[in-house]
Amino acid sequence: MSNEATPSATAGTGAAGPGNIAGYIDHTLLKPEASEADVLKVCAEAAEYGFKSVCVNPIWVKTVTTALKGSGVLTCSVVGFPLGATPTDVKAFEARGAVLDGAEEVDMVINIAAARADDKGALVEDIAAVAEAVHGGGAILKVIIETALLTDAQKVLACQAAVEAGADFVKTSTGFNGGGATVEDVALMRRTVGPEVGVKASGGVRSLADAQAMIAAGATRIGASSGIAIVKGEQGSAAY
Repeated sequence: MSNEATPSATAGTGAAGPGNIAGYIDHTLLKPEASEADVLKVCAEAAEYGFKSVCVNPIWVKTVTTALKGSGVLTCSVVGFPLGATPTDVKAFEARGAVLDGAEEVDMVINIAAARADDKGALVEDIAAVAEAVHGGGAILKVIIETALLTDAQKVLACQAAVEAGADFVKTSTGFNGGGATVEDVALMRRTVGPEVGVKASGGVRSLADAQAMIAAGATRIGASSGIAIVKGEQGSAAY
């Protein structure tokens, strides 16, 4: 179901420089206090710099879809965010609504408790229901496993469940629950999902060097609020 253009969902080469890094970036604004003006500013930046998508909370999907029309930048929304502790049927309903509002990509948070309990069946059930809702609307699904809260074995289990459930991507982090992406986690996730599923590094990626390191480890997408700093070769702020 992936609608990936360049870069592809396969492992990164590590050769991305300032000139082509923008196509990896989901320009992100997930602060709960974000205003419409803030959202429109992010959309204008994404169109100017050629980012892959703008990722926002569900209430802003219609606004972003309208603002990005004709720009080539995708609209991305989050589901069950940031805790993942929402019932599966509610996540599926939320995802379906986001896609109907115009989201072309959906980033869902898994049932983190299930991952920590090594309950692969519950993870597959949770992800598959959202995948059905997302794919039914022609969108793609990224699955946030929240690496900071899991052991390596649990990260592997969550990635395996995501692949089994039909996810298009696995994603490291929300950026709201402790640590963000690490090179080690991206490499582990890439080894687990293989070459056909995307890996999104998200949380704490604030510079071109950070982004290049994630891509070299296997990331095919970067979630960041510091996208402009990244493409300019500068250091971004700590804000997600």
